[in-house]
Formats: sequence, C-alpha cells, structure tokens
Amino acid sequence: MSGTERVRTGPVPVPRHRDDALKSVANTLDVLDCFMTDDELGVSEVARCLGVAKSSAHRMLSTLAGRGFVEQNPETGRYRLGLHLYELGQLSVSRNRLRHAALPIMEDLRQRTGHTIHLGIADGCDVVHLERLKSREGLDIFDDMPERRFPTHCSSTGKVLAAFDPAVAEARRRASFPPITPNSVRSVEEWDATLAKVRRAGVAVNRGEVANGVMSVAAPVFDHTGRARAALSIVGRTEVMERCEQQFTRLIVEAARRLGRVVPWET
Repeated sequence: MSGTERVRTGPVPVPRHRDDALKSVANTLDVLDCFMTDDELGVSEVARCLGVAKSSAHRMLSTLAGRGFVEQNPETGRYRLGLHLYELGQLSVSRNRLRHAALPIMEDLRQRTGHTIHLGIADGCDVVHLERLKSREGLDIFDDMPERRFPTHCSSTGKVLAAFDPAVAEARRRASFPPITPNSVRSVEEWDATLAKVRRAGVAVNRGEVANGVMSVAAPVFDHTGRARAALSIVGRTEVMERCEQQFTRLIVEAARRLGRVVPWET
C-alpha cells in the first residue's frame, strides 16, 4: 500500500510469556484451594490434587511460603495456610459493608432468640456465610461444622437466595444435587418445587438437610432493585426451633427487611 501503513486486522496475539505467567498464577492459586478440606498437606498430596509433578508442587508451595500465604510445619514438614492469608481474609471481612451493617441486627436477633444467626451470600452454586454469631446453644452444634460454605440446596440461606435469584438457582441445577443427609434435595424436580414453595412463603426452612437434628429458617435481604443480595437465618436444634417456628419466622423476616434498608448497596 503506497503512502500508507498496512492496518492489522484480527486479534492482537498475546505474547507467550504472558500466557505462561497467567497460567502460573492460576496454578499457584489452585494450591490454596487444596487446603479447603485439609488442615495440612504434603508436597505429594498437593501434586496429586493439582495433577502436576512433585517438583512443580514444591516450587509453588515454596513461592507461597515465601510470601506468607502458607507455612511449613517444622515438625511434620507438611504445609498449612499461613498468617498472611489470614490477615488478608480478616481485612476482606472487616471491610465488607454488608457485614458491617448486618452485625447489630444479627446481635439483636441472637439476643431475642437465644439462637445462632447466619449472614449468607451466594457464590455460584454455593452459599458462603460471611458471619456466624453463635449462641450458647449453638456452640456445640457448630464444633463439628466449622465450614462457612454450603451447597445452596442444603441450606436455608442458600435456598432462599436461589428462590429470589434465578442465576443462583440455575447454577445449582448445573452443578447437580449431591446430598449431605437423607433429607437433602436430590433432583431438579424437587429443587424447583422447593423454590416455588419458598417464594410463596417468603422464607426457607431447613430441617436436617445439612446436619441431622439441626433446623434453620432464612429470609432474603433485598437491595433497592428488589434483587436478593444476601440472606439472614436463625439456626438451632430442631426440637427447640419447631416450638418457636412462627415467632422466629416473623423475626427473621423483619430483620432481613431492616438490613435491606440500611445497607449501602453498590450500584
């Protein structure tokens, strides 16, 4: 082309070293996910978890240890999550505006009900409990359940979020319905019927679906657009919860409405 420069069409190729760097970052972050279910892991276990060579697993663990994201147990030689990761997690939680707005409302609920209170948000096909205020009655219930992430179909907070957010409901359908207890939802048909019931009632109830003998009731927290952005729940032993179910349902709905009005939702 005389007098002009040829104009490149189509996508600009990404340098190979950039692809390699991004893949390395992703693999290193995958190492942290391996610790979701184990307190400590050895190099061989991390290698099997990721499907990589032991030398690669060792290199990634060493990199993370150098930044304080994991640490090596001097007695066993195995690795565990490090304090720097804890610090970042605490910062993330403390800076969360939803949690900050919810805490006084949750504390009021705990005092009025004598039960454990959860604040949950959806993450894909799961619900993550950002905060858990334990009651005396709830201390032993959660001693064996330190997890904060549960499948939406096995949790009252998860079910109520899915009932009022089609994206959350669909994410669970795609992920299927692995049961935790015999009472857990197990099929698409049961899931859809459950969500329809929750929408009619305005609350979700969990009866032994994540742990035998444990019941919870949850209500959605709507933002100014009417989207369910979070959920509050009251959790306790089934025999105690059933005696006060009507009262607790009214309290959790009122608390969720209050929270929806005071949260500075992002636009």
